[in-house]
Amino acid sequence: MPSPSEFGRIAAQTAKQVIVQKLRESEREKIYNNYKGKEGTVVDGAIQRQEKSSYLVDLGDALGVFPPQEQIFSERYFPSQKLKFYIVSVETDIHGPEIILSRRHPSIVEELFKLEIPEIMEGKVKVKGISRQPGERSKVAVFTKEKDIDPIGAAIGQRGVRIQTIISELGGEKIDIIEYSEDPAKFIVNALSPAKINSIILNEKEKIAKVKVTPNQLSLVIGKGGQNVKLASQLTGWKIEIEKEEEKKEEEKKEEEEKKEEGKKEEKGGKEEKKKEEEKKEEGGEKEKKKRKKEESKKPKEKKD
Repeated sequence: MPSPSEFGRIAAQTAKQVIVQKLRESEREKIYNNYKGKEGTVVDGAIQRQEKSSYLVDLGDALGVFPPQEQIFSERYFPSQKLKFYIVSVETDIHGPEIILSRRHPSIVEELFKLEIPEIMEGKVKVKGISRQPGERSKVAVFTKEKDIDPIGAAIGQRGVRIQTIISELGGEKIDIIEYSEDPAKFIVNALSPAKINSIILNEKEKIAKVKVTPNQLSLVIGKGGQNVKLASQLTGWKIEIEKEEEKKEEEKKEEEEKKEEGKKEEKGGKEEKKKEEEKKEEGGEKEKKKRKKEESKKPKEKKD
């Protein structure tokens, strides 16, 4: 049988363990509640260490999990590396809160836009859609009802400072800023920039857009590995079919434009010729008047009786 002093020591240790356990549970609950409210936002973190194919990220007051499916394949991660992460979800189990982080999620782009662009944070400019190939390229559609605000200019910033900051945070990922339009045809044309579109025909029932471009714009509109047209299709929600406009049609179009230009020149020349003729007539009339006056002045005046 344990002595009374041993009973007291065991009771004290048990009480201490219970208190420590309760404090840990309270701390875990606090962290869970704090980060649960941050789901869908961007936080700063530093890579702590790698565990298998995942990384543990130091968030200051908690550890986040950065799994392989949320990583960007073109990026390389190392201990103490500081990055911005998107909080995908926060769950809890017997080990405590599990904070899942991402750099692939499309919404990280929108959240970075909010952080860097006051007009978006204030709601004056809205992000209407994002399509993304993580680590490679994103297309972001912006829109405003404010007449005195240029949504694209606001997103880019003076000398491109705002957009360059976002590009840097995303490891050099290219970003196309697209002006959103309620008109599907206009929106699709904008989304396919920087390529120039000749014509577009919409099949609204099947949501298919047939786009025609000149041969010299074909590679630009499709993009590397079909990237440009894929992202434009994702952004607009339309299936986009690209057609090359025939060379013959292009030549005919050029001829028509030349004929129009010639017609304008002829019309202009005809007007100028007519004007000159009228000026000559007026000049001739003036000369005739002067001649008559001269002749009349030479005639002898009749004497009165």
